[in-house]
Amino acid sequence: MKIRYMFFVVWLALTIPSVSAVELRAAVAANFLGTLQQLTQVYAEQTGHHIHLSSGSSGALYAQIVNGAPFDLFFSADIERAKALVDNDLALEASRFTYAIGVPVLWSSKPDYLDDPVERLRTGSYRFLSITDPRNAPYGVAAQQIFEHLGIWESLNRQGRLIRAQTITQVYTQVASGAAELGVVALAQLNQIQKDGVIPGSHWIPPAEWFTPIEQQAVILKRATDADQAQQFMTWMRSPEAVKIIEEAGYALP
Repeated sequence: MKIRYMFFVVWLALTIPSVSAVELRAAVAANFLGTLQQLTQVYAEQTGHHIHLSSGSSGALYAQIVNGAPFDLFFSADIERAKALVDNDLALEASRFTYAIGVPVLWSSKPDYLDDPVERLRTGSYRFLSITDPRNAPYGVAAQQIFEHLGIWESLNRQGRLIRAQTITQVYTQVASGAAELGVVALAQLNQIQKDGVIPGSHWIPPAEWFTPIEQQAVILKRATDADQAQQFMTWMRSPEAVKIIEEAGYALP
């Protein structure tokens, strides 16, 4: 009887999950995926807590959350969708904060292709230019504003040169493969592929005053499986160590 009881206790300990083993799920805008992968790896090494990441456009992820997707954290590429989740009583107001300010970059995989970027854009000496869809992604909104400033937005649409990708990862892939000669990506994406401090191809960072700042905000969702762990990670995201990683990745901070 005693042996049977001891077997039951051991079986119970092995089958009931530990609270500390809860794995959080984070929805993250595509531009920040690589950086958040780096951050969560460091966090896991320090704490033993792992975070599962799902990436996509901010608009698509927002729609998934509104429709009940079981995420604990949301790293949007804008303010609007993070705020909308709070307004819709799906996220904690006190948790909302700006974790990064994105830097859009016009990029070509061809060296010396952007020696005179404004002239290249205005003369239209290229076949296709890829951006994220402005309806779903803040980097697409910034791209539209930049091209409107240059007076070429309407002609790009009229001539059929503009490719609207679902995510900024798709934009990068289209430019890297040569399907599009130009694309607006995030500086952080290009920093990930640089060699000896040099970004392959050619790139141009448009003046910041030409577009609305890409202020990227994060929130804890009210349906979080472990609110305490979620808050601990968000607090760590504002630590000097995390901030350094974010800055080195190619983002500005408020």
